[in-house]
Amino acid sequence: MKMSSEKIPFIDLAAQRRRLGAAVERAILQVVDHGAYIMGPEVYWLESALSNFCGAKHAISCANGTDALALVLMAKGLKVGDAVICPSFTFAATAEIIAWVGATPIFADVFDDTFNLDPASVEAAITTARELGLKPTALISVDLFGQPAGYEAIEQICAREKMFLLSDSAQSFGATYHGRKVGTIGLATATSFFPAKPLGCYGDGGAVFTDDDDLAEIMKSIRVHGQGEDKYENVRIGMNGRLDTIQAAVLIEKLKLFPDEILARERVARRYDSALADVAIIPARTANTQSVWAQYTLRVDAGRRASFRDQLAEAGIPTAIYYPKPLHQQTAYSHYPVAGNRLPVSERIVGEVVSLPMHPYLEEAVQDRIIASVRKALS
Repeated sequence: MKMSSEKIPFIDLAAQRRRLGAAVERAILQVVDHGAYIMGPEVYWLESALSNFCGAKHAISCANGTDALALVLMAKGLKVGDAVICPSFTFAATAEIIAWVGATPIFADVFDDTFNLDPASVEAAITTARELGLKPTALISVDLFGQPAGYEAIEQICAREKMFLLSDSAQSFGATYHGRKVGTIGLATATSFFPAKPLGCYGDGGAVFTDDDDLAEIMKSIRVHGQGEDKYENVRIGMNGRLDTIQAAVLIEKLKLFPDEILARERVARRYDSALADVAIIPARTANTQSVWAQYTLRVDAGRRASFRDQLAEAGIPTAIYYPKPLHQQTAYSHYPVAGNRLPVSERIVGEVVSLPMHPYLEEAVQDRIIASVRKALS
């Protein structure tokens, strides 16, 4: 029997939409009816629900995941002369906001099995910072593809060096690390609600989580142009970083389904694991850690990756490459320092990684079709 070549979605937001039914429509219409499109009541309801979900004392919603990161660095007053260590194998936003505030990103390497920060490279990055006369002030970890980084070692380094930890959890909100929920790790955690994220809205959105009362109050001020008692009193330099009320309404409804979706993502990942471990390098799982599987990313031989993707495309199966070039090799960031002046793992895995369709509504029959095509292409 010939395998179907009908194209399947990489992330099936339509399936989620069908499950949500009319709930989102009612939520959006409620905002349209009351007309508080900016900072309406749904924004505060969402913040309370997010805080309850992950256990953080404060949840501050904002316009997108990039602003979420920026709110923390701005609130902490980072400036020229400060060094912020971050991975090179990540999306540009992680480093972008460091440059925004005038600080210097120093790129560190990652492990080739989890794709998350290598503490040994973080140590080398600290040394590099000091050699350049910079003050190691902060570390931005990235929970790439949905699995939290190895925070035990990272937190020890930050404590010893008196650096604050900002967790970039744009892909991992809903995950857990050694019994701790993402959102409660580090001084602050930033996440994104971009539509393709595990918890996504119908546009851009983001949030910051922290237990620090003072930090939370400053970020709330910065979010609305540095306001004081009201929006016409500006006590600090800020931004227009508010989350639209309609997006908050959408997220409130989606959050109700989120725990079930996390379990479904894990079921999909385990089926991939068991079916593909003998033909490809599957994602490593960190002990006592639960990923939310924002992506399911294989590693294949660099010389075979292009043909592998072509064969899957012919079978109607989309793939994606996150990320084709590490940040330290990008034009905008190539002049910034790297740990020990070399990031061999990041430079190698960008030629090997390839992500398969992953979402909580991936039916077993469709997944079996993906698995069969992957096995055929790699055998």
